[in-house]
Amino acid sequence: MGRVIAVANQKGGVGKTTTAINLAASLAAAEVNTLLIDCDPQSNATSGLGLVKDPDRINTYHLLMAAANPDDAVQPTGVDQLWIVPAHKNLIGANIELVEAEGREFRLRDAISTLRERFQFIVLDCPPALDLLTLNALVAADAVLIPMQAEYFALEGISELLDTVERIRSGLNPSLEIEGVVLTMFDERTNLAQQVTAELKRFFGPKLCATTIPRNIRLAEAPSHGKPALVYDIRSKGAESYIRLAKEIIARSLPVAEEAAPAEVAVAEEPGRTEMVGQEEEKPAEELDKSA
Repeated sequence: MGRVIAVANQKGGVGKTTTAINLAASLAAAEVNTLLIDCDPQSNATSGLGLVKDPDRINTYHLLMAAANPDDAVQPTGVDQLWIVPAHKNLIGANIELVEAEGREFRLRDAISTLRERFQFIVLDCPPALDLLTLNALVAADAVLIPMQAEYFALEGISELLDTVERIRSGLNPSLEIEGVVLTMFDERTNLAQQVTAELKRFFGPKLCATTIPRNIRLAEAPSHGKPALVYDIRSKGAESYIRLAKEIIARSLPVAEEAAPAEVAVAEEPGRTEMVGQEEEKPAEELDKSA
């Protein structure tokens, strides 16, 4: 049975979609069958993996409305062992159409129940709002991963999300866990970042991910090329950070860590492709300094 992780934060601009794309790609690079489901009407996760807009293609809207077979919605990507259920702007209408629908909160959970047998991880990219789309994702998920910036307003916003999680636990999904909180666009040189990190450590303890995601130009460039960072530039600091985050998630989620832990990812001879190789020595510091 696959583990379903919702990447959620009602605050926009904190790196939810970037995290969903690159975490899913890094899990797939670890030779783990992974499915990314785009639950955001903006469809950025869909375009970020190179899929063009196609209104006739089966997408997340059809799953929520029980209008298609879930297996027919799964699309391949340019990354081995990574698939996606794309989104479309008609998802906006689902918020209205589902208001009076029976079992509206459980539509996504029911739709992906058969897909959990095919994939070890299912990553849900949520919209930046606590609406019916996010509610469906949280009810369908085993755990929620919260990306956030090390800023004061982000601390305020996370309390609202945690309140929503507690309400969902109390009735709709009692087994929902906090997978972790991951700091994105992180600059450890600033005092504010250090202060916010200290506050989060006190509050979340081990649920605060050890991996932080730095500001990185390669992460920003990769979606415009329809590629995750590890395909666009695997040696970038952003790609390396998400590979470490994937290792951390796998170690937390799978009981047999030695069998499930990913090997180091290396660049194949052909440009634009990646493959798994055995554990290698760490890069020299001077080589890492040259990374973008």
